[in-house]
Amino acid sequence: MFLLEPVGLGRLENDAYLALLDLNRATAEELAESVGCSPAELRPAVRGLLDHGLVQQLGFTPALYALVAPDEALPALISRRRGDLAQMQIHVEELADRLRARPAREGKPVVELLEGEDAVLAAVSRLQLEAREEIIAVDAPPYIGGQSNPNDLELSRLADGVAYRFVYAREALASPEHMAAMRRCTEAGEQARLLPDVTLKMFVVDRTTALLPVSYAEQDPSVRLLVHESALVDALVCCFEGLWARATPLDAAAAQDGGPSVRDRELLSLMASGMKDRTIARSLGVTERTVGRRLTELMAELGVETRFQAGVQAARRGWL
Repeated sequence: MFLLEPVGLGRLENDAYLALLDLNRATAEELAESVGCSPAELRPAVRGLLDHGLVQQLGFTPALYALVAPDEALPALISRRRGDLAQMQIHVEELADRLRARPAREGKPVVELLEGEDAVLAAVSRLQLEAREEIIAVDAPPYIGGQSNPNDLELSRLADGVAYRFVYAREALASPEHMAAMRRCTEAGEQARLLPDVTLKMFVVDRTTALLPVSYAEQDPSVRLLVHESALVDALVCCFEGLWARATPLDAAAAQDGGPSVRDRELLSLMASGMKDRTIARSLGVTERTVGRRLTELMAELGVETRFQAGVQAARRGWL
């Protein structure tokens, strides 16, 4: 489980932090043995954890390192990263304003304004057909027609070898029908992650062309900006990668022998993303009581007492 990547820490810091979840406290030598590296290799990672307030040092001869409770240490780092992404959103809109103010180059503007639902839908289809390598997107409101609709063209493009990575907002998986549509795409090869409160809607093809709202503050589903290869597209790609790192993977693949069912994997993924029981129940088409009861059973199976621990253990077992 790469828990700490979204807050800017590396693999070794992540592995050391998760190891301390089990060890509670340890010397550098004990921690290095648990992680599988030398104390010298581990030393920079421990310094990073100390600097970020995730670990505290007890004594000096020898130094003991103890875990700071996740619910105490991580919220501040998460808040800081959210601030960074919010600042990035401001820069994206400033870049868009600058590009719209430039004169056309070689007869073709960097940014085109698309108006009307038909024009927007036609652009989405055309961009997918033109894709050669990868499509990355944030599936979030507003939607044409008021709700998320299946992307039938995606299945054929996946079959053609075009990669798809989607970050889904809560509204994109708000019903069993939406979950079923997402599942069909992931079974065909789409990589999907969930970030419930994401609002930075975008659709980027081959890292060169993007479709996004005119404004993230007052979004109109029938008006879009079509952005051609430029610094703005580069900024959008960076923004997407930051959101992707923060999002929770959605695994719709068949359960392996001895592992949980597909339904349980979806339940654990939605829980790990921070969704409330009521929202999970609505997405899966079951009652809130059913969600609570099944989560309790899964926690008992994992041998944990909290939902955070359940997410950690599920990831360690490869269930997420």
